[in-house]
Amino acid sequence: MFATYPYAGRTFSFDPAAPLDISLPLAPGEQQVNCFWAEPVQFDVIRVGSFVGSVAEGGSTNYKRVHVTPHGNGTHTECYGHISPEPEATLDRCLRRFLFVAKLISVEPQQQANGDLVVMLTDVQQALSRLGTSTELTPEALVLRTLPNEQSKQTRHYSGTNPTYLEPALAHYVADHQVQHLLLDLPSVDREEDGGALLAHHAFWQYPAAPRREATITELIFVPDEVPDGLYLLNLQVTSLMLDASPSKPILYSLC
Repeated sequence: MFATYPYAGRTFSFDPAAPLDISLPLAPGEQQVNCFWAEPVQFDVIRVGSFVGSVAEGGSTNYKRVHVTPHGNGTHTECYGHISPEPEATLDRCLRRFLFVAKLISVEPQQQANGDLVVMLTDVQQALSRLGTSTELTPEALVLRTLPNEQSKQTRHYSGTNPTYLEPALAHYVADHQVQHLLLDLPSVDREEDGGALLAHHAFWQYPAAPRREATITELIFVPDEVPDGLYLLNLQVTSLMLDASPSKPILYSLC
């Protein structure tokens, strides 16, 4: 059974029974994706008196404490509070809708003179043009899959490796075209160490001149090769943390 979703004067159909999960899971251990020198995720059994929060250890229920760093462990979504001191700049206040029309494109980063790998605006524009006339509408969300799409993205430890990032002009372009939600399979839109400039973050959120308070960036996704470039419905799921960022679970549904 198909459902419908109206957008920009059109009605799209999608199959709610065919979700495409593009998140990376949070699990303990060294085999999980990690960046910015975050400690690995930890699940600790709660022990109070004679109570043990582990059925495997003889307890009546599983009851555990989770240690996680949203910006460094797994797929996460962030708002402009990532670069703002405003106490109200929290993701639970900024992200109030969760369904968006999205375009997925695949782009190969370009090596710069200094050796950095950077996703360039011109390549993104070309990838968007290749989607054809049937998807000319401006999306609410843009999903970037970088090439080559190596499986190691799912377990890579990025800290200290100067991973691929975005050309600031690309962040300007996305903001100027009213794309509210940017998703990518990289640790950050900016260079790992840039002296605190965070040019792409500032450009995307247009902060501090005219903050785009409802806009979000989702990092460390993984889009399998079998998911083709095209038009999708994005369901952006987050936890209700009063922070600038939250672990998240973006789900795509193919639109027709």
